[in-house]
Amino acid sequence: MIVHHDSEHDCLTLQLGERFDFSIHRDFHEACLGTGSAARSYVIDLGEVTSMDSSALGMLLLLREHAGADRSEIRIVNAGTELRSTLRVAGFDKLFVLH
Repeated sequence: MIVHHDSEHDCLTLQLGERFDFSIHRDFHEACLGTGSAARSYVIDLGEVTSMDSSALGMLLLLREHAGADRSEIRIVNAGTELRSTLRVAGFDKLFVLH
């Protein structure tokens, strides 16, 4: 996982690797929630992700709550067809902006 914080725009970008599952829970948590205060916006880049499990969905929900729920600005980008379908079936297209 590659983490980039644009301090000028207070945007945290996470470029995830091949797997978005429980194995990266600790790193994801530290990157997004470990700082204490929420960034103004988040970008979750799924361009390299080939597999995602239910814990990934849970991590996204935790991030959403940390970022302010309905007031949060979280974009999920570069999701492949299968991942996009999974996110839609789970109703995440109503909670997050999917690009």
